[in-house]
Amino acid sequence: MSTSTSKAAIALVIPARWGSTRFPGKCLHPIAGKPLVQHVWERSLQAKGISSVVIATDDDRIAEAALNFGAEVVMTSPEHPSGTDRIAETAARLKGITHFINVQGDEPMIDPLLIGSLAKALRSDPKICMITAATPFSDPKEADDPNCVKVVLGSNGDALYFSRSKIPYHRDAKDKPSIVTPLLHLGIYGYRRDVLRKLVRLAPSPLEQCEKLEQLRALEHGIPIRVVLTTHPGVGVDTPADAVRVEKLMRS
Repeated sequence: MSTSTSKAAIALVIPARWGSTRFPGKCLHPIAGKPLVQHVWERSLQAKGISSVVIATDDDRIAEAALNFGAEVVMTSPEHPSGTDRIAETAARLKGITHFINVQGDEPMIDPLLIGSLAKALRSDPKICMITAATPFSDPKEADDPNCVKVVLGSNGDALYFSRSKIPYHRDAKDKPSIVTPLLHLGIYGYRRDVLRKLVRLAPSPLEQCEKLEQLRALEHGIPIRVVLTTHPGVGVDTPADAVRVEKLMRS
């Protein structure tokens, strides 16, 4: 696919579901007087280079709330195993769009500048198949946490591997930590339309199933993933305690 920068049109899709093992209904949980997903939507609207912002859901409660605060909503199948599949169904309905950016529905403090950086990269280089983001760990101890996904990069800025384990491993104790800065992967993705369509048609891959990281499916099938570096840490909401922490950050 060869999309010139002048013809590139990027839609931002926010997949939002009701079901969550640790926090059911978290997309509508009130934070600073607004549903969580509304914060994500409002910050996404501030990003430059985006043609449209859409909330993709399979739940009538989320759809009704989103329509009430003015969002464009696409109802999708409840059978999707992942947010990527939900975005692919949405993509099939959005005509004239060449690229899609996936912003998680539980990232109420997503940085509009980061979204804009991904959009700019997709517009300027039509060869980019997929794109994501990473940031240095603010707390080195988090590099040992399997819930914090790590990524290592090649010299061209593409991802070499993602893992829940701490990577790379320093074999020699004399190695200084500064040789490689551990990078925390942030759960934001951009796709070319044709790559998104291909990705969801591929079966789950062995490394993906081992690490429970969907992005490894792309790497195992030879789809390169460009990584944008940022200092924005991202603050996801996975539990009610996270929601309390985010509200304090917003109010401060």
